[in-house]
Amino acid sequence: MNNIEKRQFHIGKHQFNNPLMLAPMEGVSDLPFRIMCKRLGADLVFTEFIASDALIRDSMKSKQKMDIVDEERPVAVQIFGQHKEAMVHSAKMIEDSGAEIVDINYGCWVKKVVNNNSGAAYLKDPERMADMTNAVANAVSIPVTIKTRIGWDHSSIVIEKVAKMQEEAGAKQISLHCRTRDMGMTGKADWSWIDVVKPHISIPLILNGDIKTPQDVLSAFQTTKADGMMIGRAAVGYPFLFRRAKVLLETGTDPGEPTVEEMFDACIQHLDLNIKYKGESRGFIEFRKHYSGYLRGLFGASSIRQKLVLAQSYDEVRQILDEYIEYLDKEDRLIPFEHKDAPKVTCRNI
Repeated sequence: MNNIEKRQFHIGKHQFNNPLMLAPMEGVSDLPFRIMCKRLGADLVFTEFIASDALIRDSMKSKQKMDIVDEERPVAVQIFGQHKEAMVHSAKMIEDSGAEIVDINYGCWVKKVVNNNSGAAYLKDPERMADMTNAVANAVSIPVTIKTRIGWDHSSIVIEKVAKMQEEAGAKQISLHCRTRDMGMTGKADWSWIDVVKPHISIPLILNGDIKTPQDVLSAFQTTKADGMMIGRAAVGYPFLFRRAKVLLETGTDPGEPTVEEMFDACIQHLDLNIKYKGESRGFIEFRKHYSGYLRGLFGASSIRQKLVLAQSYDEVRQILDEYIEYLDKEDRLIPFEHKDAPKVTCRNI
């Protein structure tokens, strides 16, 4: 495995070996997308983040985010909130739902969340963060994990202190987005913080931030002591990233872009899942954000994407894709271009 040390660990009853994880992403990591990532190599998938206050009010939208099927297991359900009672109650609901892991969001950077003293706002008060984790961990029997950032801003980087306190509070894993809160999704994630934090804890430490290509996964394993990698935006519309990275880690060779047939087959699988679990109208409309990823690297993809977004039925989507593949074959352009950058998408909670 490219001289990469074996990083094997357990979370509860589940064993992981150099794992690749799907990051929790609001509006993206729903049930159909999690299934696709699982089919293509993700070891652990996280739900969209769920507001604990809404969940305990029996919000249908929040409860639907907690829907889980056997094919995606093991799965972690992520919650956020400022009220201890709501977070504890939500964690118990998650346990009762059959989820394997409760994950707490201490990293969301958007104003709406931090202005309510949730998400990355906890980084301004590590003691409050530890108290919340401890309360949730003591309320359930399944593992509790957390996702956070290195600090509120560069003048207040507290991740070493936070990591130690989180382990003592009962967290069983830390996923570290290697940016500060004030960076949002700008700038470059500083992976060096992984090796700064790692000696201070005994629980698994997962690297998140700027994992865009299979080569990034390999490099991160080679240059840091992270126990696993968490992939976010780069997987949107492109769950093949998990498979490519897995093959690269195991064989030392990147298998390259999937064939056009594989991309279109996955696109239809994903659309089928969206319709199955969301209903035809909603599932069809919400799938539109994924077309860019499934067409990545293909000649003339922009115009085809516009047609797909305007399509009014499942059969029309299939017809557009069938005609497109015939066109690519005729023009001898069935081989996708290699793309290094992730699709441009907006995913808040990563």
